[in-house]
Amino acid sequence: DVTHVVFAIPGASKKLLRNLVEQCALYKARLQIQPSMQDVSSGRINAGRLRDVRLEDLLGRDPIQLDHNPVAASLQGRCVLITGAGGSIGSELARQIATYSPSRIVLLDIGETPLFEIDRELRERHPQQNISAVFCDIKQAARIEHVLAEFTPDIIYHAAAYKHVPLMEAHPVEAVLNNVAGSHNLASAALRHGVQRFLMISTDKAVSPSSVMGATKRCAELLLSSFNSRTDGTQFIAVRFGNVLGSNGSVVPIFQKQIERGGPITITHPDVTRYFMTIPEAVELVLQASAIGRNGDLFMLEMGDPVKIVDLARNMVEIAGLTLNEDIEIQVTGMRPGEKLHEELAYQHEDITPTAVPKLLLHKDAPAPANLKADIADLEKAARDGDLEGTRTRLWNLVKTQAAQELPGPPR
Repeated sequence: DVTHVVFAIPGASKKLLRNLVEQCALYKARLQIQPSMQDVSSGRINAGRLRDVRLEDLLGRDPIQLDHNPVAASLQGRCVLITGAGGSIGSELARQIATYSPSRIVLLDIGETPLFEIDRELRERHPQQNISAVFCDIKQAARIEHVLAEFTPDIIYHAAAYKHVPLMEAHPVEAVLNNVAGSHNLASAALRHGVQRFLMISTDKAVSPSSVMGATKRCAELLLSSFNSRTDGTQFIAVRFGNVLGSNGSVVPIFQKQIERGGPITITHPDVTRYFMTIPEAVELVLQASAIGRNGDLFMLEMGDPVKIVDLARNMVEIAGLTLNEDIEIQVTGMRPGEKLHEELAYQHEDITPTAVPKLLLHKDAPAPANLKADIADLEKAARDGDLEGTRTRLWNLVKTQAAQELPGPPR
């Protein structure tokens, strides 16, 4: 008649924990776990306080030992600006960067409530840290110019992006204005104001894009590469990775809400897969890429094996102490516009080489097309004019033209 189980085995395998989760679900027993050292050191939870099992405990990979000295050397005493600072990636960047004693952290976001929350959180955790919260829209070039002139950041982490695939499919003008023109505003201003390092967060959806969102992020990657012909000034770097567990608006919080109200859990297709990584692990590797990256580098995080979304749903149901198809049903809704059955992490032409940092890979991207700047300018003008179909057509023509110029690589 056990009703409560505490898991207190440091360094145990994921498989052992998964088996225990299944058993606890079978007998309707609540399972709790001791916090990890990462939880404690980051301030997410106090030592000795039990917590419920999370999805990343089952799907996340075993922790790796990284050399933090290069990251510390790159951040200590620097002014760091983070766009999209209220989002899942931006806020975790802020948390981790704050531990490296930068001279100032500038939190920039257009979302009022998320910006307020991460600003308050950092001030409570790091009362001695110099923090500035800036309510700003990256689509406003004049405002970006003013912010960079005021704070003169040494490093920019550009995490601001519109990311929801079906929503952007219906709003290509907004997707281009934010993901392409907004990135253009930032990169141009960074160059003018002598920013040392500019790192942009990209996505696996930029590879052979099937959606407006993915196409805009591929355009942003190409745009950054067009700045890389310079041998001095700002170092422009991009990091591409897949989904992160629990990000705002992603499948995990959606499933959680569906489980809380008794189901059904909705999935688009029984065979759909996605790459997943925990938010802290992804951000830790982004900081490593920033520390070792050079102008023009395109990094990819090693995402591990793809996860079937139906298996992810089953894990979440078991964590809740329930049984799939008994306590909660799955409902298949069909693929949405712009979605792929399986995501890709690299183009065929890209040479991929390991780096000295575990799980961090370096890509060699194709050079930017000669007419890229003119095509980007044409695309941005159509978006600013509110030309819906013209924007959509120019966006896809740009991505397809670029893809046609790539040289085929060896079969993988």
